[in-house]
Amino acid sequence: MKKRRKYVGLQRRKAKAGYLFIMPFIIGFLVFMVKPLFQSLYMSFCTVELGAANFNPIWEGLTNYKDAFLVDPEFNRLLVEEITRMMVYSLAIIVFSFFMALILNQEFHGRALVRAIFFLPVILSSGVIIGLESNNQLMANLANTIEQTTEGVSITAALKTILTTSGVGVRAFETIFDLIDHIYDVAIASGIQIIIFLSGLQTIPKSMYEAADIEGCTKWESLWKITFPMISSLFLVNWIYTVVDFSMRSDNAVIEKIQKVMIEQLRYGPASAMSWVYFLLILAFIGITSLVISRGVYYYD
Repeated sequence: MKKRRKYVGLQRRKAKAGYLFIMPFIIGFLVFMVKPLFQSLYMSFCTVELGAANFNPIWEGLTNYKDAFLVDPEFNRLLVEEITRMMVYSLAIIVFSFFMALILNQEFHGRALVRAIFFLPVILSSGVIIGLESNNQLMANLANTIEQTTEGVSITAALKTILTTSGVGVRAFETIFDLIDHIYDVAIASGIQIIIFLSGLQTIPKSMYEAADIEGCTKWESLWKITFPMISSLFLVNWIYTVVDFSMRSDNAVIEKIQKVMIEQLRYGPASAMSWVYFLLILAFIGITSLVISRGVYYYD
């Protein structure tokens, strides 16, 4: 009983420490985000008339939502395309980051340097670096030079042509080769996930693997029987983070559509309605997938 009481006290101290850690975010959200959030929700049901120094929302009911789904020629298509792309790329990022964490957790010469290379996208993920990456004349010239020197010879392109012309699994092959073509984007978006997976891998006692080796388990069996269960909770954390991060990317076609309607056309009501539709769909997607993933999560003390 005394041991149980001590355990409960430890859990409470950990919970208090966690709440203190996220308290700045909670305070910032309540002070700066709650009011704009409800203003946006109210504007999604209104036609907003812009004045010289203010705006006047006029209640229209569900008109903006009906226009988004039934009148706008692009919104439905962009939603389907972006959510599908988000599912594929998020899965690719999780798989890539997990296997990179497995590699970086091994002992080899130069491990610190390799880890630093993969963590650089996280350390240098500032607006300046992103701007240099997206609009860099030097990198563009380098890409053109490489393309000219190869004279159009590409093993990947040739393999893609052979597999897609066979007529078997064309859609799947196109998705895989699209991921290969954008492997740089996948690697850039995997930095934090690699750190989280790596921190989880380092908490697994080596004695568990030693016992498995004595019992005759292969590395493959140890991966599924020890590694996966011990860090399964981190898959859920990384999945939620990856989906949220991907849904807010600057090259997101849905966000570009919303910005166009709001900034160029000055239609704040329809833009707010589109934003809430996209937000609720992402929220529902995270909820459903998290429920599915959580069923396979193993929690241990």
